[in-house]
Amino acid sequence: MSVSASVSARRLVAAALAAGAVVSAVALPASAADRRPERPKVEISAVQYDSPGRDDRSNRSLNKEWVELTNTTRRAVNLDGWTLEDESGRTYTFDGYRLAGRATVRIHTGEGRDTRTDLYQDRRQYVWNNDHDTATLSNHRGRVIDEESWGYDHHHGGGSRH
Repeated sequence: MSVSASVSARRLVAAALAAGAVVSAVALPASAADRRPERPKVEISAVQYDSPGRDDRSNRSLNKEWVELTNTTRRAVNLDGWTLEDESGRTYTFDGYRLAGRATVRIHTGEGRDTRTDLYQDRRQYVWNNDHDTATLSNHRGRVIDEESWGYDHHHGGGSRH
């Protein structure tokens, strides 16, 4: 094989390898797009709208009225600016709170010290109506994320919107 033929063969091999590298680099983002990160999913997992015992507006009774939120994904979700609201417009706004992955937080009506698992609205009156109401969770942009309703007669309007 002549020197010029050897150089030409090496150039062809180099060009083929370079072309293969370009094709691989272009194909990589497409396969990476198939593995999208989980979308945050926070849902209202439970509501204790009728605190056990007498409704005497004591802080103890108020804190037995609560809404639980659960993060069903593995990633933490920043709830800063999210709201939890009843039908009358009483609103609790989350302030600088991150809900860990696969975790649940309970939002109590009364006063208390916030922890990772319990938050307090610091109210002195009940929020959730015992006979019927709707808890609405919205994100920081005002988009409704989840709702839970109770006490509605399915034949006369209303009904669970969860």
